[in-house]
Amino acid sequence: MLSEVLLVSAPGKVILHGEHAVVHGKVALAVALNLRTFLQLQPHSNGRVGLNLPNIGVKRAWDVARLQLLDMSFLEQGDVMAPTPEKVEKLKEVADFPEDCTNHERLAVLAFLHLYLSICRKQRALPSLDITVCSELPAGAGLGSSAAYSVCLAAALLTLCEEIPNPLKDGEATGRWTAEDLELINTWAFQGESVIHGNPSGVDNAISTWGGVLRYQQGKMSALKRPPALKILLTNTKVPRSTRDLVLRVRNRLLKFPEIVAPLLTSIDAISLECEQVLREMAAAAPTPEHYLLLEELVDMNQHQLNALGVGHASLDQLCQVTMAHGLHSKLTGAGGGGCGITLLRPDVEEPVVEATKQALSGCGFDCWKTSIGAPGISIHSAASLDTAVRQALGGL
Repeated sequence: MLSEVLLVSAPGKVILHGEHAVVHGKVALAVALNLRTFLQLQPHSNGRVGLNLPNIGVKRAWDVARLQLLDMSFLEQGDVMAPTPEKVEKLKEVADFPEDCTNHERLAVLAFLHLYLSICRKQRALPSLDITVCSELPAGAGLGSSAAYSVCLAAALLTLCEEIPNPLKDGEATGRWTAEDLELINTWAFQGESVIHGNPSGVDNAISTWGGVLRYQQGKMSALKRPPALKILLTNTKVPRSTRDLVLRVRNRLLKFPEIVAPLLTSIDAISLECEQVLREMAAAAPTPEHYLLLEELVDMNQHQLNALGVGHASLDQLCQVTMAHGLHSKLTGAGGGGCGITLLRPDVEEPVVEATKQALSGCGFDCWKTSIGAPGISIHSAASLDTAVRQALGGL
């Protein structure tokens, strides 16, 4: 078992194209968002295992000797399998939650305990350690924050227990695991997601593991090779919405107006496929201004189609109007009905325009970040490579 501090990070995700249509068998393009979740794992010998999640106010610790005495036979599986509801109920007994613990906090703790106990139980003794996780991703905004959390946990614990090697070489700032090791990380991360979400699609943890761009259709995923990193503004309207209700709204509209809505879904599918082709061309050769103009057209068309499906919102319309006034093109990302939107930033967009747009969006009461999509997946870092704010959030390394 390793004894050094481990520092890992994983990206969030946005849907570039294919929202809602993907539920009906069409293609969706998921892209890694370069807002990241960071995890520090500190091994020690104090007989405790600690979990610190400052973003959501969780700070818990358990006695390793007590955990060692518990009946863990419910975790004894020959294969890596998604946790059943019965397993989750037993994990709740292990967690011993205080009465004032929120559901959000409970799920984060349960995902940690499941991965810690399942991955580390092969060791002669459960390891003493402290894990601290901080994130640039807002929770509950449809940006894959829980998947990034699960991927970071899986990667750090598998590396600690030497189930996979530490890929960070001396003198390097960042390291990445092999494709085979990423497969194992992703498999375990899906388990964490299953604890949190019950029946996840697997897209969020896959994009957080591999990064870049993933094409998803009817449970099958494939990665685009060498996708371009596109600069964007990510805007959170902070309008709450229910993904379940919005999916049901589209389904009901499809049943009510099949000859209208079915062609809309086919059109969104065509937009996803066209965007995929443009991204492949940009990866194969130097991107041209024409490529960015095509991407902007596709963004505009998709936004109109999503409005026609009934998943738009006044806040998203306002987002599109504000950015269009600055010559930029936006669409919702995710379920719609509020939530988040993305705005493409062409390489020729000057910084004063970006700042003016951000200020205008902030003036609407929105949160706004300048970032990029097509980011690298799960990575391991040297302490020196992380900026001061991240090091302070992770405990002052």
